[in-house]
Amino acid sequence: QVQLVESGGGLVQPGGSLRLSCAASGRMFSIYTMGWYRQAPGKQRELVARITSGGITNYADSVKGRFTISRDNAKNTVYLQMNSLKPADTAVYFCNSYPSLDSWGQGTQVTVSS
Repeated sequence: QVQLVESGGGLVQPGGSLRLSCAASGRMFSIYTMGWYRQAPGKQRELVARITSGGITNYADSVKGRFTISRDNAKNTVYLQMNSLKPADTAVYFCNSYPSLDSWGQGTQVTVSS
């Protein structure tokens, strides 16, 4: 059972950047593929990026080339660097394993608006 705490969200203008962090508890963190998910009003939660225990990454088409997922296993932390942000990126961002487990953190709000 991994406890997850997301942080780093906020209000940013279109074209701006944010770096999200996900602090995870548990000694087994390093074995999981981890993902960043987001949920916007009126939309389903979607996986936007994932990273394996070995550092292999995968991105949704909507964020490819703009977002970068990374991890620091020694710190039990997953990051999401978000660049060239668009209003369509506005959502609550969550981290979880991939495939996800039914234990979610509170998420962190990202709002992209001028």
